[in-house]
Amino acid sequence: MTLRTWLDTRQPRPPERLARRIEEVLGDVFDSPVDTAPDRSLACIAAAEGLLRDLLSRGTAGRESALDLLTVDALATYAFEAASDSPDAIPDRAAAAMRQFAAVAGQ
Repeated sequence: MTLRTWLDTRQPRPPERLARRIEEVLGDVFDSPVDTAPDRSLACIAAAEGLLRDLLSRGTAGRESALDLLTVDALATYAFEAASDSPDAIPDRAAAAMRQFAAVAGQ
């Protein structure tokens, strides 16, 4: 299963513009085989982290950043939806994601 296939099964579907931005941000990973929940989760967190780094490197965070902020949020949400397939791993996954996002904010 690819990340695209898995994301296509999520309900409710995101608005088309957000779905396209998620696809853009995921890049090559979007169509790569990602068969396990941890892999899907890690791919979404990594993409969210990369976009967050880009957002914070910009000089402004006005309305022009809204779609990217929504994309970061959606990717983080999908990451934990994927992680829910392995509930015992969620606390560690959440702690790791918080450290990653905090490190980006601290730069």
